[in-house]
Amino acid sequence: MLVLIISIVIISMLLFKNLFFKSTYLLKSFGELSVDPEIAFTNNKPTFLEFYAEWCEVCKEMAPQVSSLKDEYEEDINFVFLNVDNQKWGNYIEKFAVNGIPQVNLFDKKGNLISTFIGKQDEIKIRESINNLKKEDKPYEEIINAEFSTIQESKNNEVGPRSHS
Repeated sequence: MLVLIISIVIISMLLFKNLFFKSTYLLKSFGELSVDPEIAFTNNKPTFLEFYAEWCEVCKEMAPQVSSLKDEYEEDINFVFLNVDNQKWGNYIEKFAVNGIPQVNLFDKKGNLISTFIGKQDEIKIRESINNLKKEDKPYEEIINAEFSTIQESKNNEVGPRSHS
């Protein structure tokens, strides 16, 4: 009987792995499909820059919302995703004082920082800030939610040509 139950659980997990692990897959795809930050800050388009990690539970929770925003706005806005565990992005992590993740920075088309969101955010608030990028006069805003992950010291700091995520 126990073997039957374990078999059913294993088969269910294999059949529904995309459902169970969707957020993790989304995070991995963000890094792979990301616009290079050097290009993003020079192509005269607004930029959505997210710092994340694959182990971050809040990042996983927000991944479907971020994916929805990316699908909607990617024609008009650069979407850059930088994994804080990748040493390659250390200069950006330091430059934008990333202490907690997810951290989303929104920049206008001239590269001016307009908004910073730290921690779990409401999709509506981020969408509102994205829509405000089109306005000429934008005051800087910082929105911090208590639900965020602190950056962990990574033991896997491998940098290579395919280590964007």
